[in-house]
Amino acid sequence: MDPALLFDKVKDILDWLLGPTTFFLFSVAGLAALIIFRESWTRPKVAFSIAVFSVAFFLVSVTDHDLALTVKKPDNVPILIMVGLLALSLWIAFRKMVLNDKLTSLGLPTIEGRESKKRVLCWPDLLYQEFICLIIISILLTWWAIELKAPLEEPASQAKTPNPSKAPWYFLGLQEMLVYFDPWLAGVVFPSYIIVGLMAVPYIDPNPKGNGYYTFKQRPFAICTYLFGFVVLWVLLIMMGTFLRGPNWNFFGFYEYWDVHKVEALTNVNLSEYFYNHFLGRALPESIILRELPGFIVVAAYFIVLPPILANTVFRKMYQEMGFIRFNAMAHMLIFMAALPIKMALRWTINLKYIVAIPEKFFNI
Repeated sequence: MDPALLFDKVKDILDWLLGPTTFFLFSVAGLAALIIFRESWTRPKVAFSIAVFSVAFFLVSVTDHDLALTVKKPDNVPILIMVGLLALSLWIAFRKMVLNDKLTSLGLPTIEGRESKKRVLCWPDLLYQEFICLIIISILLTWWAIELKAPLEEPASQAKTPNPSKAPWYFLGLQEMLVYFDPWLAGVVFPSYIIVGLMAVPYIDPNPKGNGYYTFKQRPFAICTYLFGFVVLWVLLIMMGTFLRGPNWNFFGFYEYWDVHKVEALTNVNLSEYFYNHFLGRALPESIILRELPGFIVVAAYFIVLPPILANTVFRKMYQEMGFIRFNAMAHMLIFMAALPIKMALRWTINLKYIVAIPEKFFNI
């Protein structure tokens, strides 16, 4: 077979596999694999082989014209740098986790515990290193500013808007959330909850282990939850908004041409319509309360009934250790975080728009 035809076939398969639903599922499965097989892939030789393969695959992929147009945009370069630095940071963290867990299982001091005994003076050791880093970063930023032109466009005009209109890369996660939730939730409630939740974590988590050193076995739940929230629900959304969201905010494959004429015939349906029109086979009630009663029941069950169920089943031991107030605060933050992937999956699979839809009062969930 002609290598060019084979490469095109591989690209078509990858575009088909990396649709929004499968891309998200593969990312979750990939994170789970990193955690489960951390002792294998963190070995230097294995990690180096993975890195070489990833770089080689990327270099081959950017020979595709459509992907190159997206990757080489000046405002998309930080995303590539972020992904590379994230991969390096995860390897360093997991490598130290694996080594420290082995040392603690043998009753030996951790890597950080051994290093703390070696005192290093701020002057001249630390300042010399910082000064060298300052010079290197200044050179890189100067080269970047010369080689990559600032992505400035023509003055804004109401007659011609960019398609797609994207927020800066660091806000693409919030913009992606706006697809699935109303602005008051995606733009106000969720960001506020993220900030408050991160501030509250030290007061909620009673586990003193893992302070000052890397470990996984001593803090599995905290590490898995944080990695899922940061890597999957933030970095992944930025990547989706950068590389998969094209004209008209449609999803495109990595190698797919961004056709402005692509139209996806989607009929998003509210939960009330599913319940009354499809399930009961009748028209929607005129009363707002009666119409949205199924949605209110689902929301109430999710936020009120689910935490006690978790406390008496999956997280029974954690509930006993944390107490009523701490556990409920943690549980509500956890189910708030889980609401985003659940709503994304419902939109992608059954086109569910809102669980509670009250457009008359500008209130939608």
